[in-house]
Amino acid sequence: MQTTKHIAKNLHQVYFGGNWTASNFKDTLKDVTLDVASKKVNNLNTILSLTFHIHYYLKGTMDVLKGGDLTIRDKYSFDHPTIETETEWQEFQTNLWIEAKEFISLIEKLEDSILVTFLAEEKYGTYFRNLFGIVEHTHYHLGQIAIIKKLV
Repeated sequence: MQTTKHIAKNLHQVYFGGNWTASNFKDTLKDVTLDVASKKVNNLNTILSLTFHIHYYLKGTMDVLKGGDLTIRDKYSFDHPTIETETEWQEFQTNLWIEAKEFISLIEKLEDSILVTFLAEEKYGTYFRNLFGIVEHTHYHLGQIAIIKKLV
């Protein structure tokens, strides 16, 4: 299997299921209400802020895969939009799943040769580092979401 297809498969599994960890982003959030997602537990991030944070990097990297610039910045990665209703929370999630599928599709179309080239600029590292990093980053914060969900 091509490395790009393997990365896409791993990202699909952490977002939608089928990985050996038996946990995924979509199923973890499926029964989380806006009230739970917005609940602050001690000094931990909320599920809402972590959900936005995870997707912020995916969306910003997707812009590069579409030929755009890398405009995301770490300092904004927790600046989620104001969500006030359950409908807005559900729409927010629906958009996440749509954009994740689009990003996965874009990764699948990449040639492996791009993986050793720099994403946007050398300081951001290679495509491989960034694409696989998104998989790792999602797993990391998914674990936090699962714990916060239990605490709430």
